[in-house]
Amino acid sequence: MSLRQDADEIIRVSIQAVLPDEAVSAALDGKDFGNGRVRMVAAGKAAWQMAHAAAAILGSRLDGGVVVTKYDHVKGEIPGVTCFEAGHPVPDENSFRGTRAAMEAVSNLTAEDTVLFLLSGGGSALFEEPLITGEELSDITGQLLACGADIIEMNTIRKRLSAVKGGRFAKICEPAKVYSIVLSDILGDPLDMIASGPAYPDSSTSEQAVAIARKYNLKLSERAWTLLAEETPKELHNVETNITGSVKNLCAAAAESCRKLGYRPILLTDQLNCEAREAGAFLAAIAKTHQPVEENLAYIAGGETVVHLTGKGKGGRNQEIALAAAEGIAGLSGTAVFSVGSDGTDGPTDAAGGYADSNTKAILTEKGISIYETLQENNAYYALQESGGLIITGATGTNVNDVAVLLLSKE
Repeated sequence: MSLRQDADEIIRVSIQAVLPDEAVSAALDGKDFGNGRVRMVAAGKAAWQMAHAAAAILGSRLDGGVVVTKYDHVKGEIPGVTCFEAGHPVPDENSFRGTRAAMEAVSNLTAEDTVLFLLSGGGSALFEEPLITGEELSDITGQLLACGADIIEMNTIRKRLSAVKGGRFAKICEPAKVYSIVLSDILGDPLDMIASGPAYPDSSTSEQAVAIARKYNLKLSERAWTLLAEETPKELHNVETNITGSVKNLCAAAAESCRKLGYRPILLTDQLNCEAREAGAFLAAIAKTHQPVEENLAYIAGGETVVHLTGKGKGGRNQEIALAAAEGIAGLSGTAVFSVGSDGTDGPTDAAGGYADSNTKAILTEKGISIYETLQENNAYYALQESGGLIITGATGTNVNDVAVLLLSKE
């Protein structure tokens, strides 16, 4: 098999291993909901997949529900459940409509009832009822994305501008109990930060939120500044949480797939958190140190990088990792770098990530494309499209961060 074929196989196996069906099944195994109603709310990129699995298990025990997920992520009807597709990474009117439907679904429950809350990454944009105008919320989200704020900084801001984030959704569910199953997309699995913690006490403070807004010189209305100064719930007594699935599982699956393909896997980290192009350059530096190799090696890095926008091109963090690596691995035989988002989408594109090998730079140079200039314009999608390096998986139904792999073959 070629390096590209190996990469595609590793991606396929890794994502298959972190689909939420088995995780949801395990979390519901033996769960007793008593005699009350069970109302389901699912939010995030993996919401439909999680809800579909839960509905199949609960059957007639389920008393309806609402799903709010990303566009093109609903794969069919779920009996008794209303599904909404909405905007990500910037919330839109459908985000608000779906969230209002969820709020209404849990508003008439009693202490005997339970809200089955299925949460996955992407919920910060998808599950939203703003306390400011939708236009300003979209603008603030865009500002945070453009300035390179990490996911925890973003969520510290966003949860204070929302009626459902930072534990507020759990308060809306009262007096009903909330059983929350969470698919983690944040390093270290901080439950109050995943999808901005709609059903978990908030550990961040208003002082931190204000400091982040000042750090990035965010342009906010007087109303938004006032909300940042208000505290979120610090205690919740009606919530039980089961966290399942994370980037650790994704990395472990990638390692096992590499091993079966004849590579010795080496886990560099499952906490990758830096500029995307720096991660790509680092993987290329490892390749230059160790190539040629006496055995096939696979260096694995899981996590979530950030992109600081300097241009107006099309791309995503995983595509930038691959393209940045292409510069350093040019001419190194038996060398490839690929990086993918487990949800199947990378930035506002239809690609899950990118692939580059020792020939990528030569192909682009022949076409008059400069890697440096392309990265400055944040236009990795175009370059990888020209080199055949786009990785397209379609929506996967899961969301547990990203994985990048450096393959070194002794050929």
